[in-house]
Amino acid sequence: VGQVTVGLPPTIGRQLTVPLIDGFSRRMPQARLAIVEGLSTHIAEWITSGRVDLGLLYNPEAQPGLEIEAVLEEQLCLVQPAHAPRGPIRLRELGQFPLVLPERAHVIRRLLDTQAMLAGLTLDIAWEVSSVASIIDLVCAGHGHAVLTASAVAASGRADALSVRPIVEPCLPSVLCLAASSRQRVTPLMRLTRGLLTDLARHLPQAAAVSSLPG
Repeated sequence: VGQVTVGLPPTIGRQLTVPLIDGFSRRMPQARLAIVEGLSTHIAEWITSGRVDLGLLYNPEAQPGLEIEAVLEEQLCLVQPAHAPRGPIRLRELGQFPLVLPERAHVIRRLLDTQAMLAGLTLDIAWEVSSVASIIDLVCAGHGHAVLTASAVAASGRADALSVRPIVEPCLPSVLCLAASSRQRVTPLMRLTRGLLTDLARHLPQAAAVSSLPG
């Protein structure tokens, strides 16, 4: 019994909301589930403030009050129209493509900016768009190229129209983590919801599960 609130990033929410509600209603029919969507940085703030009980976050920074467990690791890829070449692409080659990227607060953008700086690479940022769905629409319409995970492309329903090329030398891993408040008492409802959410996240398409990530 009781209620639990779960925070999900938008791309993950699109893939997990239905199976999460299906599994929750079967296993805990007398309990209530609320789902909110937001950027990983916002979900972390909501957990520490008590608005959200559990959340999935991309590449969270260690901070007091958060317990973090890695559930899967994905490689960032260059996303292009389907007629583009296939196969891996080196990080240093990204400078030749006009890119459609999220704003600087987005975890993928921060990861890419950091690695580009370390490589001495100047990125050609054609457009800044916060919505992953809109980024994919712009790539399909020929307005640039994107840097996303393969699971984000799979969730868009437009994978057939796109070429997904893993970025290498170096690889850019994006780690999805389950986060909860370290100050909140763990109830049976929280424990069951956490197990369900972890299991669903580890079976996302195009993703590789990992066992742990130091907090």
